[in-house]
Amino acid sequence: MPQTVARLLAESLKAHDVDLVYCVPGESYLGLTDALSDMNSIRLAVCRHEGGATFMAVADGRLRDRGGVAVVSRGPGLSNAMVALHTAYHDATPLVILVGQVERKDFGRLALQEQNYHKLLADVTKAVIDVNEPVMASEAIARAFHIAESGTPGPVAVVLPEDIFDEPADFPVDQPRPRVYAGPRPEDLDRVAEMLAKAERPLVWVGGTLVGEGVTDDLQKLAESWVLPVSPTHRRPCLFDANHPNYGGYMGIRVPKLLLDEMKKADLILALGERITDSVSQSYTFPVAPQPQLPLIHVWPDPNELGRVWRPELGVVSDPQAVIRGLLAKGAPRDAAKRKGWVAGLNTIHRKLLAPEWEPTTDGINFAAVVCEIGKHLAPDAIVTSDAGNFSSFIHRYIGFKPGQTFLASIVGAMGAGMPMAVAGAMRHPQRQGGALVGDGGGPITGNRIATARQ
Repeated sequence: MPQTVARLLAESLKAHDVDLVYCVPGESYLGLTDALSDMNSIRLAVCRHEGGATFMAVADGRLRDRGGVAVVSRGPGLSNAMVALHTAYHDATPLVILVGQVERKDFGRLALQEQNYHKLLADVTKAVIDVNEPVMASEAIARAFHIAESGTPGPVAVVLPEDIFDEPADFPVDQPRPRVYAGPRPEDLDRVAEMLAKAERPLVWVGGTLVGEGVTDDLQKLAESWVLPVSPTHRRPCLFDANHPNYGGYMGIRVPKLLLDEMKKADLILALGERITDSVSQSYTFPVAPQPQLPLIHVWPDPNELGRVWRPELGVVSDPQAVIRGLLAKGAPRDAAKRKGWVAGLNTIHRKLLAPEWEPTTDGINFAAVVCEIGKHLAPDAIVTSDAGNFSSFIHRYIGFKPGQTFLASIVGAMGAGMPMAVAGAMRHPQRQGGALVGDGGGPITGNRIATARQ
């Protein structure tokens, strides 16, 4: 029996180390689900709604630092997934979504559920790749993963017409492209070191593209040897140990005035893998956009992001871990100890804010108390997820995350992410403790994810 496009697509996913795919079955891609079932080496998680399925794939992508995979049917199926694509795009999370399409002979006729995905997805994907010829099938998968994982990570859509799956495809599997990493130029690294050495009150903000094996240890070594305060940014609390003396306070939405006033005494910001959004910058006031009120070193793996909103004093196109390792290799300046008081002051405020103190309530349960108690019982490798909403402020205020723990959420604030992300975490790491914190909005939106979890 000749190899079909469906089988070639399945083999191509396997070649990219895909072992788990989230979907809501639909008629427009039944050929692919048949091939995956026949192959029986990729687990197919059947979900109840495409938004939840794609949120699960987003979480899986973040847990693995690889492109998570979702498959959705055409038209309404993809439309249901848009909220999760929006999250992956804004949160810089790698994702590959396979989308059904009408038969090729019906293109442009407004056939049942037909949509122009290039227009629909223009603002929430890095690329839309059409597979209109069998010869393109495996190449499209390889290209999708390459784009999704390179530069600024994000979602890529691969569009598959319904009538292509049974087409013969006697072509080899296109092997994964080697992952490309940007690195700092020697002169850029020299200047980063020089600016940091001169600074007396620097801030180090760490965000979502700071990933890689050993990155937590590297960051801690840098903080200790260079005497630097480190602040995880909005909804990335697990990037630095909240109990470490160099923790400089959480830089998320609505930073408490006591901490923000102290941070505003800084004479340098080093943003490592943090895009710097309105949430992090306190509505574009710290730093002020577009001209920061203090020198900014912005490290991000994509040149298109640097200078897009803020004018950095120095923009470095690099994997942020490479900058950290470059600074460690250079060695700390002799007078790094001059910053001990600055670091200690920020950490003192952080510990005061982290302490379980709150106003008494007379109208119900105090959620701060609930969150503090939950924090006491988290395992060293717990996976915690949160939905969007003001209630999540308590999580970031009162749970001091430790190395080894994982926090997942929609950084851009999409409601409905908490429960599906928790299900994905449990499927990827069933041996680890997991839990979702959801509000009265996100809970009902994603309640049917419990059915997926039970199944």
